[in-house]
Amino acid sequence: MTELALSAPLVLTAGLFGLESANLAITHMKVSQSSMMIADNASRIGDETLLQDRRIYEIDVTDLMRGADLQMGEQLDIFQHGRVVLSSLETDPDDDAEAQQYIHWQRCMGKLKYEPQFGKEGDGKGDPSFTGMGPSGEEVMAPPGGAVIFVEVAYEYQPIITDAFISDRIITTYGSFIVRESRDLREIYQKNPLLPDDPATCDKYERFRTHESPRRESGGWDWKF
Repeated sequence: MTELALSAPLVLTAGLFGLESANLAITHMKVSQSSMMIADNASRIGDETLLQDRRIYEIDVTDLMRGADLQMGEQLDIFQHGRVVLSSLETDPDDDAEAQQYIHWQRCMGKLKYEPQFGKEGDGKGDPSFTGMGPSGEEVMAPPGGAVIFVEVAYEYQPIITDAFISDRIITTYGSFIVRESRDLREIYQKNPLLPDDPATCDKYERFRTHESPRRESGGWDWKF
């Protein structure tokens, strides 16, 4: 009994650390997959027609975000505890060389207060210092006359037991895909201009689900590592 009493705290701590670490790794994988999935799907959407380039509508972006919410599941609740930033990286049409990169439009969803790390809508317009989106030295660039969909996802990890084992609860990932088909890059259109859909602009912090999953507070263990 004495040996059990002495070893139980160590065994329990090691077990909880392993459980929390495994859950953190799985969550990180899911969030990373979500950024790639959203970027891939966004690069494909558009109203297909033989008479003109594909158009993308505000309702398309909303449906894309809603699909991501369903895909990630209620347990993760990505738009309650996180934020998705969807950007269209293009070449500046005012640049004769078709080399200057700029962020034409940007759409966001989620309640987490998060500032995009790789630029905001309008960045790069007439600014040669803006060379693309992504980490320094690894920037993604849009081809001349084309577009790249760049997605940032930030998510606040919700611990199973405690965040005493975790130094930073914010998981950030990004992904990008080039737009496959010829797309009308002039703007995001409205299906019905008389009854316009509400765009998911980045000044809003919203979600789809009506039932909010509560944020899991920090653990009460005042441990110093």
